[in-house]
Amino acid sequence: MADDYYETLGVAKNASQADIQKAYRTLARKYHPDLNPNDKTAKEKFQKVQAAFDVLNDTSKRELYDRYGSAFEQTGTGAGAGPHARQAWQAQQRPGGFEEIDLGDLFGQGFGGSGGSGGSPFADLLGGFRRGAQAGGKGRRGKPIEQPGPDVESEIEIPFQTAIQGGKVEVGVQRSAGKTDRIEVKIPAGIRDGAKIRLRGQGGAGEGNALAGDLLLTVHVATHAYFQRRGNDLIVRVPITLTEAVAGAKVDVPTPNGAISLRIPPRTSGGARLRVRGHGVKLKNGTTGDLYAEVQIVLPPVIDDATVEMIRKLDQEHPTNPRHELRW
Repeated sequence: MADDYYETLGVAKNASQADIQKAYRTLARKYHPDLNPNDKTAKEKFQKVQAAFDVLNDTSKRELYDRYGSAFEQTGTGAGAGPHARQAWQAQQRPGGFEEIDLGDLFGQGFGGSGGSGGSPFADLLGGFRRGAQAGGKGRRGKPIEQPGPDVESEIEIPFQTAIQGGKVEVGVQRSAGKTDRIEVKIPAGIRDGAKIRLRGQGGAGEGNALAGDLLLTVHVATHAYFQRRGNDLIVRVPITLTEAVAGAKVDVPTPNGAISLRIPPRTSGGARLRVRGHGVKLKNGTTGDLYAEVQIVLPPVIDDATVEMIRKLDQEHPTNPRHELRW
């Protein structure tokens, strides 16, 4: 079954000539054999794209194709698939394949002249193909390749404090021949768990004089014994004594901006959250979250029977059910 030329170029049947030329330009770059030396299917895909373009870019051939389909090529009016497709076919018959074809011959001399009956839209493409041929493999004259290096992905875990306040960490990057490089990475303040950091030029080495790839780091934030993050707010568990909870007190609480004196109101129950404005996560744009101190009452290690009886009597005098709102 013959290929659908519109489907080959990935355009609709009512596509304009500009759309057809744009699609061809993209696919030609994608599948050109000189740019894909390691892809054995690239040549065949490129030939199909070229054949489709030769027909659809020619107004008269496109009209016949729309009317008769690929069968028009067997009629006298079709005149085959066009000079470019014949050049591509002839290239298959040569021992060197595509490496023996001059790109100027294939797309029209100068890439701006009358490279076919439909004209050539590639005045800006010749330089790109020639540069690409150098970047993707040896040219037909055997010039050394210049292949950009691949990106490398890795993961790092940073302390909770570093994620909130920013800082620097060292990352080991495995290189060729078992060598490991130590790279210093700057961590921006307020970075979230799962965020990615791109380090330009720290990935795989390029071939020839080409640039190295990038290093992509996925950041994981370690947990903290007392602090948690919720958006830009911080929640800290603050242990207090029974006396501090009943009578009230002032206690020192650490924050990213230094220790603060937190007032515990009298008769504060365990689990209560006390808000401290502006002591949460501070972002680069100036946005700052809040700090919530979650009170945790710690009982004395030793409570005698008399104290227990006094507390029981207090409950009897002022009965309450702290679980009355507890639901599934």
